[in-house]
Amino acid sequence: MAHAFTTTRSPAALKRRSFLGAAALGMGAVGMWPELQTFAADVQDFLVGPPVKDIPPQQVSKHVWMIYAPDGFPTPENRGMMSNVSFVVTSAGVVILDSGSSLQIGQMAIRMIKKVTPLPVIAVFNSHFHGDHWLGNHAFVEEYGTQLPIYALAKTIETIKGIEGNTWRLLMERWTNQSSAGTKSVAPTHVVTHGQKFKFGDVDLVLHHYGRAHTDADLCVEVVQDKVTSIGDIAMTNRIANIDDGSYMGTFKYYQAIKAAAGAQLWLPGHGQPAKDLLDSYGQFMAGIWEPCLQAVKDGKSEAEAKALVLKDPRVQKRAKDMQGFDSNIGKYTSLAYLEAEKEAF
Repeated sequence: MAHAFTTTRSPAALKRRSFLGAAALGMGAVGMWPELQTFAADVQDFLVGPPVKDIPPQQVSKHVWMIYAPDGFPTPENRGMMSNVSFVVTSAGVVILDSGSSLQIGQMAIRMIKKVTPLPVIAVFNSHFHGDHWLGNHAFVEEYGTQLPIYALAKTIETIKGIEGNTWRLLMERWTNQSSAGTKSVAPTHVVTHGQKFKFGDVDLVLHHYGRAHTDADLCVEVVQDKVTSIGDIAMTNRIANIDDGSYMGTFKYYQAIKAAAGAQLWLPGHGQPAKDLLDSYGQFMAGIWEPCLQAVKDGKSEAEAKALVLKDPRVQKRAKDMQGFDSNIGKYTSLAYLEAEKEAF
Protein backbone atom coordinates (compact mmCIF):
# COMPACT_ATOMS: atom_id res chain seq x y z
CA MET A 1 0.00 0.00 0.00
CA ALA A 2 1.62 3.25 -1.11
CA HIS A 3 1.50 6.45 0.89
CA ALA A 4 2.01 10.05 -0.09
CA PHE A 5 4.84 11.98 1.50
CA THR A 6 5.20 15.60 2.46
CA THR A 7 8.34 17.36 1.28
CA THR A 8 10.04 20.63 2.00
CA ARG A 9 12.04 21.44 -1.11
CA SER A 10 14.80 23.89 -0.32
CA PRO A 11 17.00 25.13 -3.21
CA ALA A 12 19.70 22.74 -2.01
CA ALA A 13 17.26 19.84 -2.04
CA LEU A 14 16.08 20.71 -5.55
CA LYS A 15 19.70 20.93 -6.66
CA ARG A 16 20.34 17.45 -5.25
CA ARG A 17 17.24 16.11 -7.02
CA SER A 18 18.46 17.56 -10.33
CA PHE A 19 21.84 16.03 -9.71
CA LEU A 20 20.35 12.59 -9.27
CA GLY A 21 18.61 12.84 -12.58
CA ALA A 22 21.86 13.75 -14.25
CA ALA A 23 23.67 10.94 -12.50
CA ALA A 24 21.04 8.46 -13.64
CA LEU A 25 21.79 9.45 -17.21
CA GLY A 26 25.44 8.61 -16.70
CA MET A 27 26.74 12.18 -16.72
CA GLY A 28 29.92 11.82 -14.72
CA ALA A 29 28.39 9.69 -11.96
CA VAL A 30 31.74 8.25 -10.87
CA GLY A 31 33.32 11.65 -10.43
CA MET A 32 30.30 12.84 -8.48
CA TRP A 33 30.32 9.99 -5.93
CA PRO A 34 31.01 12.29 -2.94
CA GLU A 35 27.96 14.33 -3.91
CA LEU A 36 25.88 11.16 -4.09
CA GLN A 37 26.99 10.25 -0.59
CA THR A 38 26.02 13.70 0.66
CA PHE A 39 22.63 13.38 -1.01
CA ALA A 40 21.98 10.03 0.63
CA ALA A 41 22.87 11.44 4.03
CA ASP A 42 20.54 14.39 3.52
CA VAL A 43 17.47 12.48 2.31
CA GLN A 44 16.01 12.44 5.82
CA ASP A 45 16.11 16.25 5.84
CA PHE A 46 13.28 16.61 3.36
CA LEU A 47 11.48 13.27 3.06
CA VAL A 48 8.85 12.93 5.77
CA GLY A 49 6.10 10.33 6.02
CA PRO A 50 2.41 11.28 6.25
CA PRO A 51 0.70 12.30 9.50
CA VAL A 52 -0.86 9.66 11.72
CA LYS A 53 -4.59 10.05 12.26
CA ASP A 54 -5.69 11.41 15.61
CA ILE A 55 -6.61 8.92 18.34
CA PRO A 56 -8.50 10.59 21.20
CA PRO A 57 -6.84 9.81 24.54
CA GLN A 58 -8.61 7.74 27.17
CA GLN A 59 -8.49 8.88 30.79
CA VAL A 60 -7.17 6.00 32.86
CA SER A 61 -7.19 7.69 36.29
CA LYS A 62 -7.18 11.19 37.79
CA HIS A 63 -3.78 12.08 36.31
CA VAL A 64 -3.07 9.35 33.75
CA TRP A 65 -4.18 9.25 30.11
CA MET A 66 -3.53 6.71 27.36
CA ILE A 67 -3.51 7.02 23.58
CA TYR A 68 -4.50 3.47 22.76
CA ALA A 69 -3.03 1.38 19.95
CA PRO A 70 -5.48 -1.40 19.02
CA ASP A 71 -2.97 -3.13 16.74
CA GLY A 72 -0.12 -5.07 18.23
CA PHE A 73 2.21 -5.01 15.24
CA PRO A 74 3.31 -2.32 12.73
CA THR A 75 1.80 -2.29 9.23
CA PRO A 76 1.58 0.19 6.36
CA GLU A 77 -2.09 0.65 7.26
CA ASN A 78 -1.56 1.62 10.91
CA ARG A 79 1.67 3.52 10.07
CA GLY A 80 3.41 2.02 13.06
CA MET A 81 0.77 2.82 15.67
CA MET A 82 1.31 -0.44 17.55
CA SER A 83 2.02 0.59 21.14
CA ASN A 84 0.27 2.85 23.63
CA VAL A 85 1.51 6.35 24.35
CA SER A 86 0.59 7.24 27.92
CA PHE A 87 1.00 10.53 29.77
CA VAL A 88 0.58 11.95 33.25
CA VAL A 89 -0.91 15.41 33.68
CA THR A 90 0.62 17.04 36.76
CA SER A 91 0.30 20.57 38.09
CA ALA A 92 3.84 21.23 36.85
CA GLY A 93 3.38 19.84 33.34
CA VAL A 94 2.97 16.64 31.37
CA VAL A 95 5.11 13.53 31.78
CA ILE A 96 5.26 11.04 28.88
CA LEU A 97 5.38 7.30 29.56
CA ASP A 98 6.73 5.92 26.25
CA SER A 99 6.67 8.19 23.22
CA GLY A 100 5.55 5.89 20.40
CA SER A 101 7.00 4.37 17.24
CA SER A 102 7.82 7.39 15.07
CA LEU A 103 8.07 11.13 14.67
CA GLN A 104 4.55 11.16 13.25
CA ILE A 105 3.08 9.21 16.18
CA GLY A 106 4.81 11.51 18.62
CA GLN A 107 3.40 14.52 16.77
CA MET A 108 -0.09 13.02 16.95
CA ALA A 109 0.36 12.44 20.68
CA ILE A 110 1.35 16.07 21.16
CA ARG A 111 -1.80 17.19 19.34
CA MET A 112 -3.90 15.00 21.61
CA ILE A 113 -2.15 16.17 24.78
CA LYS A 114 -2.91 19.76 23.85
CA LYS A 115 -6.60 18.88 23.72
CA VAL A 116 -6.39 17.68 27.33
CA THR A 117 -4.20 20.41 28.85
CA PRO A 118 -2.34 23.59 27.83
CA LEU A 119 0.58 22.57 30.06
CA PRO A 120 3.86 21.69 28.32
CA VAL A 121 5.59 18.34 28.31
CA ILE A 122 8.32 18.50 30.96
CA ALA A 123 9.72 14.95 30.94
CA VAL A 124 9.73 11.68 28.98
CA PHE A 125 10.34 8.16 30.29
CA ASN A 126 11.25 5.29 27.95
CA SER A 127 10.44 1.84 29.34
CA HIS A 128 13.01 -0.11 27.30
CA PHE A 129 15.01 -0.14 24.06
CA HIS A 130 12.51 -1.61 21.57
CA GLY A 131 11.82 1.10 19.01
CA ASP A 132 8.04 1.27 19.31
CA HIS A 133 8.52 2.75 22.78
CA TRP A 134 11.05 5.52 22.08
CA LEU A 135 11.24 6.51 18.39
CA GLY A 136 8.60 9.15 19.15
CA ASN A 137 11.22 10.97 21.27
CA HIS A 138 12.09 12.90 18.11
CA ALA A 139 8.71 14.66 18.07
CA PHE A 140 8.91 15.76 21.71
CA VAL A 141 12.44 17.13 21.37
CA GLU A 142 11.41 18.90 18.17
CA GLU A 143 8.42 20.48 19.91
CA TYR A 144 9.85 21.22 23.37
CA GLY A 145 13.59 21.55 22.75
CA THR A 146 16.69 19.46 23.23
CA GLN A 147 16.77 20.38 26.92
CA LEU A 148 13.70 18.20 27.51
CA PRO A 149 14.86 15.42 29.88
CA ILE A 150 14.31 11.89 28.59
CA TYR A 151 14.80 9.24 31.27
CA ALA A 152 15.69 5.55 30.93
CA LEU A 153 17.80 2.83 32.45
CA ALA A 154 21.49 2.88 31.50
CA LYS A 155 21.19 -0.29 29.37
CA THR A 156 18.36 1.28 27.38
CA ILE A 157 20.41 4.38 26.64
CA GLU A 158 23.48 2.34 25.75
CA THR A 159 21.52 0.11 23.39
CA ILE A 160 19.72 2.98 21.61
CA LYS A 161 23.00 4.85 21.12
CA GLY A 162 24.49 1.70 19.61
CA ILE A 163 23.66 0.08 16.29
CA GLU A 164 20.29 -1.19 17.52
CA GLY A 165 18.86 2.33 17.77
CA ASN A 166 19.28 3.05 14.08
CA THR A 167 18.29 -0.51 13.19
CA TRP A 168 14.91 0.02 14.87
CA ARG A 169 14.39 3.22 12.88
CA LEU A 170 15.09 1.45 9.60
CA LEU A 171 12.93 -1.54 10.51
CA MET A 172 9.98 0.68 11.36
CA GLU A 173 10.30 2.38 7.99
CA ARG A 174 10.31 -1.00 6.25
CA TRP A 175 7.36 -2.37 8.22
CA THR A 176 5.26 0.74 7.54
CA ASN A 177 6.16 1.13 3.86
CA GLN A 178 8.17 4.27 4.71
CA SER A 179 5.29 5.93 6.58
CA SER A 180 7.63 6.73 9.46
CA ALA A 181 10.25 8.32 7.19
CA GLY A 182 11.82 11.41 8.70
CA THR A 183 12.07 9.92 12.18
CA LYS A 184 15.46 10.40 13.83
CA SER A 185 16.94 8.20 16.52
CA VAL A 186 16.85 10.35 19.66
CA ALA A 187 18.26 8.52 22.67
CA PRO A 188 17.28 9.21 26.28
CA THR A 189 19.47 11.77 28.01
CA HIS A 190 19.22 10.95 31.72
CA VAL A 191 20.06 7.65 33.47
CA VAL A 192 17.65 6.44 36.15
CA THR A 193 17.88 3.57 38.61
CA HIS A 194 15.57 1.23 40.50
CA GLY A 195 13.85 2.88 43.45
CA GLN A 196 14.43 6.41 42.23
CA LYS A 197 11.64 8.86 43.06
CA PHE A 198 10.44 11.93 41.17
CA LYS A 199 8.03 14.67 42.14
CA PHE A 200 6.33 16.60 39.35
CA GLY A 201 3.98 19.13 40.90
CA ASP A 202 1.21 17.24 42.66
CA VAL A 203 2.27 13.79 41.40
CA ASP A 204 4.94 11.41 42.70
CA LEU A 205 6.56 8.74 40.55
CA VAL A 206 8.52 5.71 41.74
CA LEU A 207 10.71 3.71 39.37
CA HIS A 208 10.94 -0.08 39.39
CA HIS A 209 13.41 -2.49 37.80
CA TYR A 210 13.82 -6.12 38.90
CA GLY A 211 16.15 -7.65 36.32
CA ARG A 212 15.45 -9.39 33.04
CA ALA A 213 11.82 -9.93 32.03
CA HIS A 214 10.79 -8.78 28.55
CA THR A 215 14.34 -7.42 28.18
CA ASP A 216 17.17 -6.83 30.65
CA ALA A 217 16.22 -3.14 30.82
CA ASP A 218 12.51 -3.00 31.69
CA LEU A 219 11.61 0.18 33.54
CA CYS A 220 8.20 0.41 35.22
CA VAL A 221 6.87 3.77 36.41
CA GLU A 222 4.46 3.89 39.36
CA VAL A 223 2.13 6.90 39.57
CA VAL A 224 1.77 6.90 43.33
CA GLN A 225 -1.36 9.00 43.87
CA ASP A 226 -3.34 7.10 41.22
CA LYS A 227 -2.17 3.56 42.03
CA VAL A 228 -1.37 3.13 38.33
CA THR A 229 1.89 1.61 37.13
CA SER A 230 3.12 1.78 33.55
CA ILE A 231 4.79 -1.58 32.88
CA GLY A 232 6.07 -1.30 29.31
CA ASP A 233 6.12 -4.76 27.78
CA ILE A 234 6.61 -7.03 30.78
CA ALA A 235 2.96 -8.04 30.27
CA MET A 236 0.54 -7.48 27.40
CA THR A 237 -3.22 -7.63 27.01
CA ASN A 238 -3.80 -8.00 23.28
CA ARG A 239 -0.73 -9.77 21.90
CA ILE A 240 1.87 -12.40 22.59
CA ALA A 241 5.00 -10.69 23.87
CA ASN A 242 8.39 -10.80 22.22
CA ILE A 243 10.63 -12.81 24.55
CA ASP A 244 13.75 -12.85 22.35
CA ASP A 245 15.60 -10.47 24.69
CA GLY A 246 13.90 -11.73 27.84
CA SER A 247 13.44 -14.59 30.26
CA TYR A 248 10.47 -16.62 31.44
CA MET A 249 11.89 -17.19 34.90
CA GLY A 250 12.94 -13.56 35.07
CA THR A 251 9.43 -12.46 34.14
CA PHE A 252 7.85 -14.46 36.97
CA LYS A 253 10.39 -13.06 39.45
CA TYR A 254 9.75 -9.53 38.19
CA TYR A 255 6.00 -9.93 38.69
CA GLN A 256 6.47 -11.14 42.25
CA ALA A 257 8.85 -8.33 43.11
CA ILE A 258 6.84 -5.45 41.68
CA LYS A 259 3.57 -6.69 43.19
CA ALA A 260 5.25 -6.93 46.58
CA ALA A 261 6.74 -3.43 46.25
CA ALA A 262 3.82 -1.52 44.70
CA GLY A 263 0.83 -3.45 46.02
CA ALA A 264 -2.50 -3.40 44.22
CA GLN A 265 -2.23 -1.38 41.02
CA LEU A 266 -3.92 -0.75 37.73
CA TRP A 267 -1.23 -2.17 35.43
CA LEU A 268 -0.85 -0.04 32.29
CA PRO A 269 0.83 -2.01 29.47
CA GLY A 270 2.55 -0.88 26.31
CA HIS A 271 0.19 -3.11 24.32
CA GLY A 272 -3.48 -3.51 25.19
CA GLN A 273 -5.83 -2.10 27.78
CA PRO A 274 -4.86 -1.70 31.44
CA ALA A 275 -6.18 -4.14 34.04
CA LYS A 276 -5.77 -4.77 37.76
CA ASP A 277 -5.24 -8.49 37.18
CA LEU A 278 -2.96 -8.15 34.14
CA LEU A 279 0.19 -9.55 35.75
CA ASP A 280 -1.78 -12.54 37.01
CA SER A 281 -3.62 -13.23 33.74
CA TYR A 282 -0.58 -12.79 31.50
CA GLY A 283 1.56 -14.66 34.00
CA GLN A 284 -0.78 -17.65 33.74
CA PHE A 285 -0.39 -17.62 29.96
CA MET A 286 3.41 -17.44 30.25
CA ALA A 287 3.35 -20.28 32.78
CA GLY A 288 1.32 -22.32 30.28
CA ILE A 289 4.31 -22.12 27.95
CA TRP A 290 7.08 -22.38 30.53
CA GLU A 291 5.92 -25.19 32.78
CA PRO A 292 5.25 -27.80 30.02
CA CYS A 293 8.66 -26.98 28.51
CA LEU A 294 10.42 -27.34 31.86
CA GLN A 295 8.66 -30.65 32.52
CA ALA A 296 9.45 -31.87 29.01
CA VAL A 297 13.14 -31.18 29.57
CA LYS A 298 13.08 -33.00 32.91
CA ASP A 299 11.33 -35.96 31.27
CA GLY A 300 13.80 -36.10 28.39
CA LYS A 301 11.20 -35.15 25.80
CA SER A 302 12.08 -33.34 22.56
CA GLU A 303 11.31 -29.72 21.74
CA ALA A 304 8.58 -30.87 19.33
CA GLU A 305 6.98 -32.88 22.12
CA ALA A 306 7.22 -29.86 24.39
CA LYS A 307 5.43 -27.69 21.83
CA ALA A 308 2.61 -30.23 21.60
CA LEU A 309 2.24 -30.08 25.38
CA VAL A 310 2.18 -26.27 25.30
CA LEU A 311 -0.55 -26.17 22.68
CA LYS A 312 -2.66 -28.55 24.79
CA ASP A 313 -2.21 -26.55 27.98
CA PRO A 314 -5.57 -24.95 28.94
CA ARG A 315 -3.84 -21.73 30.02
CA VAL A 316 -2.48 -21.35 26.49
CA GLN A 317 -5.63 -22.52 24.72
CA LYS A 318 -7.63 -19.94 26.67
CA ARG A 319 -5.66 -17.08 25.09
CA ALA A 320 -4.83 -18.50 21.68
CA LYS A 321 -7.80 -16.99 19.85
CA ASP A 322 -7.65 -13.46 21.26
CA MET A 323 -3.90 -12.83 21.12
CA GLN A 324 -2.52 -11.02 18.10
CA GLY A 325 0.49 -12.81 16.64
CA PHE A 326 -0.20 -16.07 18.46
CA ASP A 327 -0.03 -18.46 15.49
CA SER A 328 3.10 -16.90 14.02
CA ASN A 329 5.00 -16.63 17.31
CA ILE A 330 4.00 -19.47 19.62
CA GLY A 331 6.46 -21.90 18.01
CA LYS A 332 9.36 -19.51 18.39
CA TYR A 333 8.55 -18.60 21.97
CA THR A 334 8.06 -22.25 22.90
CA SER A 335 11.52 -22.92 21.49
CA LEU A 336 12.96 -20.10 23.61
CA ALA A 337 11.20 -21.50 26.68
CA TYR A 338 12.61 -24.96 25.95
CA LEU A 339 16.15 -23.60 25.62
CA GLU A 340 15.82 -21.65 28.87
CA ALA A 341 14.34 -24.71 30.58
CA GLU A 342 17.37 -26.76 29.53
CA LYS A 343 19.64 -24.26 31.30
CA GLU A 344 17.36 -24.10 34.33
CA ALA A 345 17.02 -27.87 34.67
CA PHE A 346 20.74 -28.55 34.36
